[in-house]
Parts: sequence; C-alpha cells; structure tokens
Amino acid sequence: MTLVIAHRGASGHRPEHSRSAYDLAIAMGCDAIEPDLVPTRDGVLVLRHENEISGTTDVADHPGFADRRTTKTVDGQTLTGWFTEDFTWAELRTLRTWERLPALRPLSAGHDGEDPILRLEDLLAILDDAPRPVGLVAEVKHATYFEHAGFPMGAMLDAVLGDSGWRQDERLTVESFEKGVLRDLRARRTGGRLVYLQEARGSAADEVASHGSLAPSYASERSDEALAELATEFHGISVDLKTLMAGVDTRALDDRGPVRSSIVDRAHDAGLDVFTWTLRPENRFLPAPLRRGGDVAAHGDWERWFTSVIRTGVDGVFADHTDLAVAARSAVGGAA
Repeated sequence: MTLVIAHRGASGHRPEHSRSAYDLAIAMGCDAIEPDLVPTRDGVLVLRHENEISGTTDVADHPGFADRRTTKTVDGQTLTGWFTEDFTWAELRTLRTWERLPALRPLSAGHDGEDPILRLEDLLAILDDAPRPVGLVAEVKHATYFEHAGFPMGAMLDAVLGDSGWRQDERLTVESFEKGVLRDLRARRTGGRLVYLQEARGSAADEVASHGSLAPSYASERSDEALAELATEFHGISVDLKTLMAGVDTRALDDRGPVRSSIVDRAHDAGLDVFTWTLRPENRFLPAPLRRGGDVAAHGDWERWFTSVIRTGVDGVFADHTDLAVAARSAVGGAA
C-alpha cells in the first residue's frame, strides 16, 4: 500500500506546520505527518519549513524583533530575514503561523494568525493522542550548517525522541538531504527508518562541505551501484516527482494498469523503499497536459496525476492535500 504522508500537515488547507494543519491531516486519513526540524538559540527543535521564517510567521509584525533581521548564507543560498537560531523558544512561541503561498491558497491564508509555532514535542503529543496510529516522518534540515553553528541535530533529535518515548517507536521515520546526520542517528541506535532525500540536481551539503567541487551529485547517487550501496545503510530514498516520473508520457496516461518508473523499479531491486514529493492539485504544480484553465491557483486534472504517481508502485507520497491523496489511493485500489 502506498502511504499518504501529510506534507507539513494538511498544508493545502491550513498554514503549514500549524496544529490546525496537523489535526486536519489526521482527520482526513493520513498515514503519517512530515514536519521539518530547525533549532532555536536555546536548542529547542521547532517545526518550520526553513530556519528563515519571514514567509511563514508574523515575525515582521513584531517591532521588538526588528533588529533580528539579518542576512545569512545557508547551504550556498543567501537569505535575508529572521532565523530561528537567533531566537529563544520563549520568543518564538509568541509568533503566529501564516500561509506560505497566500496567492495560491487564499482560503488557507484566511487562517493566518490562528495558531502558534510548535515544537517537535508538541507534534509527538498530538500523534500520541490521535484516535488511530499515525506515523512521523521527521525531516532534519541543514544539518551541516547547524552543526557548524553549534547545533548537533542528530544528538538533539535523539534526545527529544528519547524524552518523548519515541526513540524506538515503530511509527518513526527520519529523513534528510544529507547522509551524515542519518549516519549519526544510526550510530546512536536511534530507532525508526532512515530515508535519504535526493534533489533532482546538485549535491548534498555535507558532501560539498567535505569534498567541494568533487562532491558526488544526487543524480550520480541514483545509479544502480550507488543505490545498492545506499541500501546497506538506509531504508529508502525520497525523490522529487520529476525524477520519479522521468520518461513517463503524461499525455498518454490512462486510469488502468501500472506506470513504469525507472527509479522505483531500480531502487526496489536494490532493496530500497521509494518516496516522492510533493503531490499538489493546483495548475501551477501539474504537468502542462493536466492543467485546466488559465488560473494557476485552480485545480487541474489532479486525480489523473495523483493516481498515475501511485500506480508506479511508489511506497509513499507526500501531499499537501491529504484528502485528495487518500481519494486517489482509493481510486487505484490501495486503500487500507
């Protein structure tokens, strides 16, 4: 069965990483929730897509934090804004969550300001209180960057999981775009599944830090030999939809039969599970043949796209709209 993983909660309906988004995703039938983890100055893991938070919180509306606005380079990208590592948890908890894509999702933006920022502990408590088992797919962000800044993300995550009773929980998966932090967690004997995220292009930040221009590319780590090597350390890989569907002619997709995906087939042959991100129904995110009308925010032929992705045999899909992904899985015949 293909797992439906709520990408930052039901983030197509509520501001991402808010309690409302998490609660709604559970109500809509997700199998797991994916939070992104970044640290505060005093070492608390908070749930934000990035450590730069001007687009997902009301931090700019707090005059007392105006002097925290700064410019930093994170994994080669220069950003200006407010960064979680410059705030204590007591300060961050005064902020409220905002919709990251208000032009595309005005209904979600209507819930701006309703919820505070949460810690990892808060989400674990939500999952423990859920009416049925719901998994956690925790993404460790910018591990090398934070390590150099004095935040050992593997140790910090292991400590929170231990204190919360989740360290050996079978519902746990940890993922990262960097192998180093996953290896650190494995060495600590942190439980759960370890999944290596791979961008379509570029190289992992920890590989660049170690090898500079000689760092292996993500693409090179999808060769048969590389996949076999990854399978000796990790449980799975997670790739973007373009990589998953490379070579598939979306104009010819029908509603029956399997869809062949090279990376799914080859990774499965190597003994790896495969996950993909991110299913979104808006025209802006769909292949051109599946867009409907001229409004980028309108929903296109999302069902055809979602069901085609699921028919590759992928082990899990990340989706902003949990309800639509669950419906697509049911249409394919993979409901739990």
